[in-house]
Amino acid sequence: MTALSFSRQFAAASLACSLLSACNVVPAPASAPASTPVSTATATVQPVRAAPVAPSSPATSSPAPAAALTGRPGPSTFTYAGKLTQGGWMRGQAPGGSVSAHLGDQPLVLDSQGRFFAAFDRDAAPVAALQARLADGTTIESPVSIQPRAWNIERVNLARNQGGPSEEFMRRRRPELAQINAARAVNANSDGWQQDFIWPVKGRISGRFGSQRIYAGVPGSYHSGIDIATGENGTAYVAPADGVVVLATQSAFSLEGYLLIIDHGMGLNSAFLHNSSLAVKQGDVVRQGQHIGNIGSTGSATGPHLHWSLKWQDTRLDPLLFTGPMG
Repeated sequence: MTALSFSRQFAAASLACSLLSACNVVPAPASAPASTPVSTATATVQPVRAAPVAPSSPATSSPAPAAALTGRPGPSTFTYAGKLTQGGWMRGQAPGGSVSAHLGDQPLVLDSQGRFFAAFDRDAAPVAALQARLADGTTIESPVSIQPRAWNIERVNLARNQGGPSEEFMRRRRPELAQINAARAVNANSDGWQQDFIWPVKGRISGRFGSQRIYAGVPGSYHSGIDIATGENGTAYVAPADGVVVLATQSAFSLEGYLLIIDHGMGLNSAFLHNSSLAVKQGDVVRQGQHIGNIGSTGSATGPHLHWSLKWQDTRLDPLLFTGPMG
């Protein structure tokens, strides 16, 4: 969200739309990139083994039954690689014999080979811990260092409108949020999370992940995705990775406009906002590079652009860390 209105409706946006944010197109910045660069990291961490504990139920979202994982061979500790930074991600494998695993308090989904996807919020702490529980109750823990980033913060010497959303607005908004929440909870069977993501479209980056305004010392919501402006309404864009369409709205939402959400598996999903039209429907399986929609300015937007956001569970991620620089 590169510019925020002080109107009552936009106060509703910050209060009721924590899942997805509206955004405006602004001129290209003259300053340096909004955050510090990060590098790819690969790690094999020596385990810290704890005494066996009484077995408990495995993570309910895991597609592989605990019994199938009990005798599975694998590494002696966690192995992983990815962008180990705020807004970043990792792909890895749990220790052999794991029946459940966590990143901090967040349960991980393990596939039949013990592989997982995990990610770090924009404001993640500098250290997290991967933890696995084996069939005999033993736990293996591996610390993960998370690189901080310098975000683009704009300070405005003006108090923000503190009025809440109107009841009229909320009558429209509640059903929209219910559809978004239901789509986020699907957990589709897809291997898109394993792929190297591609840019859905190329153009000027008019809004960066993590940027934020502070109004008279009070922080506003940070920008939850990346905005790509092509200068034209109706420009086609493609799927950045394989997935399943879990939401394709048939009418424009109040903030997001025509909204498309694609589930890439393992709790990772993409949302595409402000579409002029959609080329897919709910339930469709899409492939990387497939035409899925057309850029527009529906919903709360000041010009045609694509707002692309990524989430893992309830964690917001930086799309730039999945694609690399736009070539």
